[in-house]
Amino acid sequence: MNTTRSRRRRTAVSAAIAATTVLTLSACAGAAGPNNVAGLATDHTSGFWAGLWHGLILPITFVVSLFTDNVSIYDVHNNGNWYDFGFVLGIAIPVMIFRPRWRRKKG
Repeated sequence: MNTTRSRRRRTAVSAAIAATTVLTLSACAGAAGPNNVAGLATDHTSGFWAGLWHGLILPITFVVSLFTDNVSIYDVHNNGNWYDFGFVLGIAIPVMIFRPRWRRKKG
């Protein structure tokens, strides 16, 4: 009985910490700095398929972006919600495929 309560309490505390972390980090999102390129004119606009591809290659792109200024993990010249949907879907596909499969032991 105490083990169940302890596990629930740990889960609740972990969820609260995760939510606080996400909210704190999201406060920095969208802050336009001096190097903001969203307003620059360009001849391309990335759509759903580009977003899907960028989401799929995110882990590799992130590592490369740490060592060079020429690579970014997100294309700011996109068509909006469809690019975002493809990006998130591209991130979710590998997570769903390679997620650990936890099984409860019977008995």
